[in-house]
Amino acid sequence: MRYSIFNLMRQALTGHRGWGPAWRDASPKPAYDIIVIGGGGHGLATAHYLAKVHGIAKVAVLEKGWIGSGNAGRNTTIIRSNYLLAGNNPFYELSMKLWEGLEQDLNYNTMVSQRGVLNLYHSDAQRDAYVRRGNAMRMHGVDAELLDAAAVARMLPFLDFANARFPIQGGLLQRRGGTARHDAVVWGYARAASERGVDIIQNCEVTDFIRQNGRIAGVQTTRGAIRAGKIGMAVAGNTSRVAHMAGLKLPIESHVLQAFVSEAIKPFIPGVVTFGAGHFYLSQSDKGGLVFGGDLDGYNSYAQRGNLPTVEDVCEGGMSLIPAIGRVRMLRSWGGIMDMSMDGSPIIDRTPLDGLYLNAGWCYGGFKATPASGWCFAHLLARDEPHDVARAYRLDRFARGHLLDEKGVGAQPNLH
Repeated sequence: MRYSIFNLMRQALTGHRGWGPAWRDASPKPAYDIIVIGGGGHGLATAHYLAKVHGIAKVAVLEKGWIGSGNAGRNTTIIRSNYLLAGNNPFYELSMKLWEGLEQDLNYNTMVSQRGVLNLYHSDAQRDAYVRRGNAMRMHGVDAELLDAAAVARMLPFLDFANARFPIQGGLLQRRGGTARHDAVVWGYARAASERGVDIIQNCEVTDFIRQNGRIAGVQTTRGAIRAGKIGMAVAGNTSRVAHMAGLKLPIESHVLQAFVSEAIKPFIPGVVTFGAGHFYLSQSDKGGLVFGGDLDGYNSYAQRGNLPTVEDVCEGGMSLIPAIGRVRMLRSWGGIMDMSMDGSPIIDRTPLDGLYLNAGWCYGGFKATPASGWCFAHLLARDEPHDVARAYRLDRFARGHLLDEKGVGAQPNLH
């Protein structure tokens, strides 16, 4: 059923008893053309674009829990394309353009809100770095505006501009950035993929790979063996564990990243704002809660929970930036497992094992990359060649020394 105002009115006349499930909860078939492991945003987006763009509908998405139970439902929902390096900028701008048309593409309200993303700067050196980033963005056709302190004050008058340690001098603004509803993104992609014939199989954990004639020919799961011509992994922080079943060692580490939400308050934050003197970012949800986050917890883990020192550190950053939020009660927190690559940039490529493909290493950039990640991974699976905007994300860049270090902190995943 297509969602529209007319169908909504028709259902209202019958007490809304005619709505069917948004997608099919399928049972596994013996074989598919392509299997995508991972029922988060990236895996579901890949399946959708395989069916829509490449006409490959004999696809299964395997999820060990329920769809969206991993990082897709455990982030701060920010979307942006304000990157510096040429390898990242075109990719994330493609993602932004896909975000801008996503609701029409999926016929689903993903609540994309282009309310703007503002990165604050607190020193002359940081201003110069943002000038460089803004110029790089504009050279790639991406919107960027450098604001002085007076312009920032008109937009966000409640910031602590006179902070003795970190006075706010201005900020770099991308007006097209903003937020999207993470659960709705998952549901929208699931619905669209299912309508095109993709099987979404929940509670189906991969336990091993099937090898035949020197290639990966399928997977063993908790719901039986499933064979496929090609298998794509899009399992975020569990990439190392799943790859280990195939005998692969990858240049990534798994770290915990916490996010937080406060009690609901009246409209306060018009867009997304980030603290330039510490790792803190903040927006306000449509339900009124302040959604914020900061650094990784700093240790390797597969657990979807964090520790109290990081909670304290994040809240201290928020208080330094906006003292007024000290009166707001924190409602809850959650943790996602981030697969942090050695240079802080993702991997979309074939693996050394024939038949097995990799989508991993998203670090902090996973949610905002969802549409472009699915688009480029589907292109790779369908055509066996990288998409033009994802060529910098080849796995062999670590061996060739062509790293994509956006933050310039070297091969330390915890610092990215």
